[in-house]
Amino acid sequence: MGTGRLRVPAGAGDWAIALAVAALQLGTGLAGQWPDSVADRLGAVLLASGGLALIALRRAPRIVLAVTALCAVGYQAAGFEVLAVSYLIAVYGAVRAGHRALTVAASVTLVAALQLTALAFRDGPPGEALAQARHVLELAWLIAAFAAGEALRQAERRAAEAERTKEETALRRADEERLRIARELHDSLTHQISVIKVQAEVAVHVARRRGEQVPEALLAIQQAGREASRELRATLEALRDDDTTPPPGLDALPELVKRFELTGREASLTVEGTPRDVPAAVGRTAYRIVQESLTNIVRHSAATTASVRVVHGPHSLTVRVDDDGAALAGAPPAPGLGLLGMRERVTALGGSLRAEPADEGGFTVQAELPANGAP
Repeated sequence: MGTGRLRVPAGAGDWAIALAVAALQLGTGLAGQWPDSVADRLGAVLLASGGLALIALRRAPRIVLAVTALCAVGYQAAGFEVLAVSYLIAVYGAVRAGHRALTVAASVTLVAALQLTALAFRDGPPGEALAQARHVLELAWLIAAFAAGEALRQAERRAAEAERTKEETALRRADEERLRIARELHDSLTHQISVIKVQAEVAVHVARRRGEQVPEALLAIQQAGREASRELRATLEALRDDDTTPPPGLDALPELVKRFELTGREASLTVEGTPRDVPAAVGRTAYRIVQESLTNIVRHSAATTASVRVVHGPHSLTVRVDDDGAALAGAPPAPGLGLLGMRERVTALGGSLRAEPADEGGFTVQAELPANGAP
């Protein structure tokens, strides 16, 4: 037997509130008497319409605010002194949705419009007319509705911030754990590969000094050990960074491109737009994407040139790396940990990554990162 609470769908709740408010306003306005004039019938329609408009409050709070205000003015002109409950709820919904300035402006306008309407359509002393306007919209109720909407908006904002902080903490802890495992793996593999490489080189040296023919398998082990050590050092170099050292960001890209040129290939770095400060996570991710892309060019591509382009947009940071390798258009990129790692980094920030052969040849890696660093 389930123990969960029975949850009412949001749409059903909106309908229930709208119907209840419409019935309340109609019941209060008619007070058991059937409308017998055109003005009474029009006022009854407006009383019901103001309540039913609340059905769309969640989807269109500004429109509902305007509709309920017009209905309040209309049924007051028809002679009904009924508190504008529908407008108060619309104020609550609009403020909760973040439309505070618009709600204040609409409320001030409505208070003035109700007073002018009372003076224009009600016979008798002006004091009685203004009293009727206050019956339709009490300032105390209006302030209470505004305060309730603002309080709930702040509570929801704090809850969302807490949830985002919780997710960021979980991601950071996962990154720290992966970093720890990677460092341990790096230490273990480096030691074992170094032992194999040294033993192979000693065996080759001894065999040559004795004038013996060195077995091909031994030479292959020696060469593989050298390549494995070099690649492991290049791939996991970042794992040796001291935690007190600031992580590399966009300002480290020129040095990264210069190091790439030491491999004998040409490279260029272009920065477009107005450079501005971005969150550390965004700058670090951009740096790692360029680093991984250039490393893949060295290892897996026959490219002779590479271009790195950084574009500062109004709300995003675009990083693109192109090469002139022999990748074929339409051919899917070979899956690997490098591309997977880049995609994970970009997705964690709420961005997007495209890595595929270019139409004109070569390979393209392009990442779109939010400039504020939030998903």
